[in-house]
Amino acid sequence: MAKLNMNPKKNPMPTQDPLVRARNFDEVATGYTEEIAIDEALRCLSCKNMPCVGGCPVNIRIPEFISKVKEGDFEGAYEIISQTSSLPAVCGRVCPQETQCEAKCVRGIKGEPVGIGRLERFVADWHNAHSDKVPETAPKNGRKVAVVGSGPSGLTCAGDLAKAGYDVTVFEALHTAGGVLVYGIPEFRLPKDIVKKEVDNLEKMGVTLMTNVVIGKTLTVDELFDMGYEAVFIGSGAGLPNFMGIPGESLKGVYSANEFLTRSNLMKAYRDDPDTPIMKGGNVAVVGGGNVAMDAARTALRLGAEKVYIVYRRSMEELPARREEVEHAEEEGIEFRLLCNPTEILGYNNPDDRCDPKNGFVTGMKCIRMELGEPDERGRRRPVEIPGSEFALDVDTVIMSIGTSPNPLIKSTTEGLEVNSRGGIIVTEDGATTKAGVYAGGDAVTGAATVISAMGAGKISAKAIHEYLSK
Repeated sequence: MAKLNMNPKKNPMPTQDPLVRARNFDEVATGYTEEIAIDEALRCLSCKNMPCVGGCPVNIRIPEFISKVKEGDFEGAYEIISQTSSLPAVCGRVCPQETQCEAKCVRGIKGEPVGIGRLERFVADWHNAHSDKVPETAPKNGRKVAVVGSGPSGLTCAGDLAKAGYDVTVFEALHTAGGVLVYGIPEFRLPKDIVKKEVDNLEKMGVTLMTNVVIGKTLTVDELFDMGYEAVFIGSGAGLPNFMGIPGESLKGVYSANEFLTRSNLMKAYRDDPDTPIMKGGNVAVVGGGNVAMDAARTALRLGAEKVYIVYRRSMEELPARREEVEHAEEEGIEFRLLCNPTEILGYNNPDDRCDPKNGFVTGMKCIRMELGEPDERGRRRPVEIPGSEFALDVDTVIMSIGTSPNPLIKSTTEGLEVNSRGGIIVTEDGATTKAGVYAGGDAVTGAATVISAMGAGKISAKAIHEYLSK
């Protein structure tokens, strides 16, 4: 085997030029070549105590798969990853490795950690380009399980149960499977054909997908049990957007990030003749500082916006989005208005001069400057308004990206299912809800969180469902 690569820096990820990519929806990062992947894998020390594995919510055997990459056995690496992860090509792109597995990497003590996420992406992409092989499954055991939602938690739970021999049906409310992976994450960060490939693999494992089925409306959870399903996993996500409650939020040109991204990603509003309208051109303000805010801002830019602002009430140090996404946004020309908070969205009425504010159009947004005060209960310094510091931004579109909550539909139609004050389904450590045979995980429990944490919850619940049905 080749010598270890002791370069303190990881191999850079090849990307499109910022000025080019800012006007197209092609994937920003183009991926490692075989040569780069092997060179990066040789930075791994293959630590015996494997601290990186402890930082992974789905416990991928990281040093083992990287050892296979060192040998050039990319399919062998994929087989190791797929034993614990149902969505490796997805995780390699959107998982925040820098705060999880890579944060535990020993190489990160005196330099940069091994590019674990970049290697996972490479391995998954290599497999998808060279092999149609899917993970093996146990013989069918005749037991039926229903999974509500085809996002990361639902797909992970379905995949693990299919491997164990269960007859799994996934019920998806929208017309395309993938949940937030297809409606929430833009093409330039997670191509739709990558998600489709992962979903296709689950179908090859025997998972049945039913789209356009709204659980709580088309069917209830109780009716699923009447249909012969012996357990139900709820992974319906957190699709109910939050707003600030400031004047002007009902004006035309104000979107939630959920609506804006769904129109662009899943309803193809970026086309020249879209079936659903969306802003194109003008100036755009995105309120919020998370990954979804970055996605919305960068999508608006690609739709033709002249200027795009990120308006966030704290400083860059508190910005919750991934550093890579922030850097990409800055490179593409998005302006960050930090320590600012909106107080009102300004607008005017239609030419026929109706007085209904819902007929008005956005013309700007009033903001006030902030400073960081004393820490709150979570240790974050609380933003405080600076009196007399108001100013206006000249914008035509405002996108609110300040979080989402679980939709109350399933709770309101399922007797015995309890939720907390934020609308999240109450579960035990293994994902069991207050209703017998019903498990839940992901954003439906926690509110908006990461893809990998949702996958981890789906994995935990799959194990618990197997134990429940094996009694």
